[in-house]
Amino acid sequence: MDKPKFVYAVYIRTTQEKLWQALTDPEFTQKYWAGVKFVSDWKVGSSVQMLDAEGSPADSGVVLKYDPPRLLSFSWHVGWHPELKKEPHSRATFEIAPGPQKGVVRLTITHDEFEPGSKTLEGVSQGWPSILSSLKSLLETGEPLDSTKFIIREYLAGIQK
Repeated sequence: MDKPKFVYAVYIRTTQEKLWQALTDPEFTQKYWAGVKFVSDWKVGSSVQMLDAEGSPADSGVVLKYDPPRLLSFSWHVGWHPELKKEPHSRATFEIAPGPQKGVVRLTITHDEFEPGSKTLEGVSQGWPSILSSLKSLLETGEPLDSTKFIIREYLAGIQK
């Protein structure tokens, strides 16, 4: 039986290079990801640390593929929540491709390698659309969505019950 996965695509009026920077630059990620910084040297085999708005470790992973500005993949392990941290690593893969018109790129996130019944899958299914919408807004207007922080807080409150 195939493991469950989450796939989501969004079209963004930007360049592949600017989108790549938005995915890999910690100062950029914190703008659209509710304060979370992704810290890595982005070499295959290197660690990826996700630091929350206070600078505390949240999640972590290892770079699996790095092909700028087209493909980025890393393992993902939730480290901040006692129940979720028991789950095995999953994998997040970002594919960047030219869009249907000049000046537009397509970003596809595939988050997979989940076990059936994964609570982490439940969380990313709610989180990715919000985060990528905030990223799109930031790149197109210069402002992220404020709602991303709210959606993340709502998710956190839900799993802590």
